[in-house]
Amino acid sequence: MLLLCFPLAVNAQKKITEWDKSAKPTGIRFGTDVISVIRIPTDESFNGWEASADIDFYRYFLTAEIGNWSRNYTSANETYANDGTYWRVGVDANFLKKDPEKNMLFLGVRYASGNFNETLTINQNDTWNTTNYVLTNTGTQANWFELTGGIRIKMWKYFWLGYTARYKFALSTNEKGLMKPSDVPGYGSTDGANTWGFNYQLFFRIPLPKKQQVVESNEK
Repeated sequence: MLLLCFPLAVNAQKKITEWDKSAKPTGIRFGTDVISVIRIPTDESFNGWEASADIDFYRYFLTAEIGNWSRNYTSANETYANDGTYWRVGVDANFLKKDPEKNMLFLGVRYASGNFNETLTINQNDTWNTTNYVLTNTGTQANWFELTGGIRIKMWKYFWLGYTARYKFALSTNEKGLMKPSDVPGYGSTDGANTWGFNYQLFFRIPLPKKQQVVESNEK
């Protein structure tokens, strides 16, 4: 019985040792959303940016994202504006387990939160005069969840490209005014129960130093 258990114990110890070695982080990636950068000069209704960072533990990548977002809409009778910041934290699971370059085909999950202000001005015209109604939400907090998926590809040395598709759901807000939030920074339009998002990202990866093994000599 002991002879049977001994190989199993050795094999289990070997797997634990392999896990310990592979779970050590090898690098940190810092990235930015290219779509936001392009939208600033091309979309007059939008201004903002988003940055992200991740670190690997075996096939899992801890991820953090932060951004700023402002929108401006004007129609014949309404003017809407908002401004705020947001952040997300979560984990991505890489399905390309044995790729030495650590390219990624991943699925993940995020918890997200944002704080913002918004103002809606309604111009009501009648025969005699014009009346302006102003609705505001100040210091509003929003929370939601995201399911993510995408790729990360090494392009050259320390530079990576990738995209992230996002399914955003379970939005909750704590507005104190009469107006229901119309557009939440980092989330988007609140017209439906859920929404989609997409980022095209450029990353710079900083390798972490490998721990040098000390070889003991038997000579005295």
